[in-house]
Amino acid sequence: MQVVVAVVSAAIVGLVTDRPAWAWSMAWGGFSVILPAFLFSRALVRQMRLVSSKAAVLSFFVWELVKVVLTVALLCVAPNVISGLSWLALIAGFVLTLKMYWLGWYWSAIRSRSV
Repeated sequence: MQVVVAVVSAAIVGLVTDRPAWAWSMAWGGFSVILPAFLFSRALVRQMRLVSSKAAVLSFFVWELVKVVLTVALLCVAPNVISGLSWLALIAGFVLTLKMYWLGWYWSAIRSRSV
């Protein structure tokens, strides 16, 4: 769902504003959420195989730290990657994509109540 929102929102910004840098900024904001979250989720799946609960907890915190550091790094390199970067579009793409966690959780809760 996050990928769809990031791509669609970047496409809408690109079409409405006719400024490719704004669309790329919006997409990079979404990418700054999607890539770290994907890596974190992959790590959590692998973590399920750990026998020791202490190792699992430590692994969780290490991968959460990796996720945060990668997110900050992606946001920091954005001006070097996108010429004419729009910080407003970047942050809007970031926040919009990040909020999809809540919307997904909400839809999941509604779906489970109706069943």
